[in-house]
Amino acid sequence: MREASNAMDDVSTSDQELIDQCLAGQTDAFGELVTRYESRLYGTLVHILGSVQEARDATQEAFVLAFRKLKTFRQESAFYSWLFRIAYNAAVSQHRRRQPPTASVDVLREQSGSEPVDDRPESDPAYALHLSERQALVSKALDELGEEFRTVIILREMEGLSYEEIAELVACPVGTVRSRIHRARSELREKLTRALASER
Repeated sequence: MREASNAMDDVSTSDQELIDQCLAGQTDAFGELVTRYESRLYGTLVHILGSVQEARDATQEAFVLAFRKLKTFRQESAFYSWLFRIAYNAAVSQHRRRQPPTASVDVLREQSGSEPVDDRPESDPAYALHLSERQALVSKALDELGEEFRTVIILREMEGLSYEEIAELVACPVGTVRSRIHRARSELREKLTRALASER
């Protein structure tokens, strides 16, 4: 609900200003929105879908649909939330149609570029290897979760969405979202505990 005139903390053009410019015929303004959010959207979809190609396709489709539907955007939520809802719906439909084999953990980590990295001790090869292995374990554990649990935990932990936003996105009650996130965390903890124990 932030109006463009109130975006004093944002040096660059606000989302709403870019949307207004685009609706006024300056379609290049939409390219700035794509630049602003493409990587973030793609990275999240890779984790939700478990497929680099599906995530790429869904991201492209989302921006095409968003451009076509831009006049329907209301400032009741942030542009990214609106865009993500479009992308999520497109991704779910696409995933159900195709359901390809899950990409390997290594491919996901290398191509998504969205794994959290602690750069403080990055000069230590041993630490980098350890971190890479831990990320692989987390990605593998996420891949093994049921789709409904994987989706909500990613939206909560990676996207930082509220329970209410997630509930609206996946079309289920807030209580169900809380329950799924709790179960997803428990399952992840169990899977990671087992995985770490087997390495010893």
